[in-house]
Amino acid sequence: MRIALLALTLSAAAILGACSSVSLVPVPVEQKNFQKVPPVYAPPATVAAAPAGIATAASSSLAGQPGYYTVQPGDTLRRIALQYGTTWQNLAQWNNLSDPNVIEVGQVLRVVAPEGAAASPSASAASAAEPLPSGSAAQSFAVTPLAPVTSVKPAQGTNPAPAPAPAKPANAAAVPPASTASASPGPSGPAVVASNLATASHDGIVWSWPTSGKIIQGFNGTTSKGIDIAGNLGDPVYAAAAGRVVYAGSELRGFGKLIIIKHNDDYISVYAHNNVMLVKENETVKRGQKIAEMGSTDAPRVELHFEIRLRGKSIDPIGLLPKQP
Repeated sequence: MRIALLALTLSAAAILGACSSVSLVPVPVEQKNFQKVPPVYAPPATVAAAPAGIATAASSSLAGQPGYYTVQPGDTLRRIALQYGTTWQNLAQWNNLSDPNVIEVGQVLRVVAPEGAAASPSASAASAAEPLPSGSAAQSFAVTPLAPVTSVKPAQGTNPAPAPAPAKPANAAAVPPASTASASPGPSGPAVVASNLATASHDGIVWSWPTSGKIIQGFNGTTSKGIDIAGNLGDPVYAAAAGRVVYAGSELRGFGKLIIIKHNDDYISVYAHNNVMLVKENETVKRGQKIAEMGSTDAPRVELHFEIRLRGKSIDPIGLLPKQP
């Protein structure tokens, strides 16, 4: 029995000894050269710049000419369009922009309709997807689709003839109350026009003050492209002249709730930092009509920032408004 156990022990020791003689060094792995294999994705070496090339060729002859605008740092196609009282779709069409999101500093854009070309009266065609909000030095933003404005008066609508919906549905019992509610952002009811405002006429337009209050910031054309008028929260803001609302929203940074009114092909007026807006895009307004209530959106205090622009260039409103009482 002992002899058998001894034999078994010696056999196990021999096996372990054989195992211990096996080298533990890793087997060398053949390294293959993958450097010549192209990557899965390689970014293009250059970015296509067809619009910029067209603009560069036109810059030498059109820069500074009436009806043309040279893109500045930070500009967007939407901002330029609002500055000239038109839509970004018109600018894209007039300038043959294949990608309206791509405009470059120094590019010269036509901002007035060419001979025989009709400008779109509204931005209802801008229901496409939102462009990227960031990118190169200039970008565009889709215009908010226009909502039909329903007048409270059954005999007189506020929409122009090509509006997408009638002023009042003729055969719908439940629709009129809902439409009226959505078209009246404030408790103003029918449009109220202040008849006691002093007026002044320039270039065929009758102007009046957009609100009453102390001017706390004057016009200088650089850091201040309008005037700031102090007031109290909820003070009325009036249309300074008759025209059509081309923008009512809060997409432009630094202006808060903003309203822009186009008076003719040359003049627009700007009303910023409102607390409540009482008009919608594409709505026709009268001089002295209450269009908003004063507020402090995107402003450090309650105020109205008011601008008048002549063919896109800011001018001193004091030169057009009547003397303050």
